[in-house]
Amino acid sequence: MTQAQSSTDANTDGRKPHPNASRAHARLSARFLRWWQPAGMWRRGIITALIALLLAVLLFFHSDVPNRIGNLGSLLETFLPWLGLAVPVLLAVAVVRRSATALIALLVPSLIWLNLFGGQLTDKSAAGGDFTVLTHNVNAENPDPDGTARDLVEAGTDVVALEELAESEEPRYAKGLAAAYPYHAVEGTVGLWSKYPLSGVRSVDIRMGWVRAMRASVRTPHGPVAVYVAHLPSVRVKFNAGFTAGQRDNAADALGQAIAAEPVHSVVLLGDLNGTMNDRALASVTSQMRSTQGAAGNGMGLSWPAAFPMARIDQIMVKGVEPRSSWTLPRTGSDHLPVAARLQLP
Repeated sequence: MTQAQSSTDANTDGRKPHPNASRAHARLSARFLRWWQPAGMWRRGIITALIALLLAVLLFFHSDVPNRIGNLGSLLETFLPWLGLAVPVLLAVAVVRRSATALIALLVPSLIWLNLFGGQLTDKSAAGGDFTVLTHNVNAENPDPDGTARDLVEAGTDVVALEELAESEEPRYAKGLAAAYPYHAVEGTVGLWSKYPLSGVRSVDIRMGWVRAMRASVRTPHGPVAVYVAHLPSVRVKFNAGFTAGQRDNAADALGQAIAAEPVHSVVLLGDLNGTMNDRALASVTSQMRSTQGAAGNGMGLSWPAAFPMARIDQIMVKGVEPRSSWTLPRTGSDHLPVAARLQLP
């Protein structure tokens, strides 16, 4: 017996391994090596990794997507948060493909999305506030104006702004809100109801040819607040024209100019802007005002469409006022959700 044989026998306590066990061990080892060998885990999933990196580019450079062709930039920015849904889909593909390359690439869009929108997933509301506001696009075809008015009264805010007021239905809203809000004014298809006296009421020209914006000064116990109510033109996605938002963009510019010229220090904008805070086309407004949802909201605050909200196009924005909390209300007879906020006046 040689020394090597003696050593082998000593290591196995004199028992030879079963041939089937040796083959099973070899198969497991080979399978493990195929899983982890660089030729497998690093080369698989290259297409998935490239899609993940393209998603990261769209998220990071969304403001550089041009609007010259079909307003693609604004269209992308309107639904920008929803790009995050691609991450779990790509993650599932990467796991199934057992691709380390794709898994690492997915970290890039995930981190960018969290940087952009992660803060909106938390509750940023705070205590305090002495002025509550609500805005609601009631929908000109609302089948239950009386019920909608009752729902808005139950919210108990200090002022209520309504957009898309049909002329035939305005008396029904006025009647339903009268007991809780003794002061109100209507200009065109927008109106403001208040618990406090109104003054300086006038329409605001947003270059549409008819009135869809107004301004009023609300005399609160803490001083005057200039309240603007606006309903910017609707946008459409057309196959042959892309995202048609030219009239909306012009109206936003005019609204921004009116707010910039406002002499009252505390300013609140309530309305359906038909655009999100990410949309660069609303920069004339968003650059000078804060969104209550972004500053003090709880969650994403999506408001449209009411049946399955996909975008926050109903906005409460402030200047010279501190947001304390912001929230959406339950669905009414409209295709929009009402949104409300509690504000701290200076």
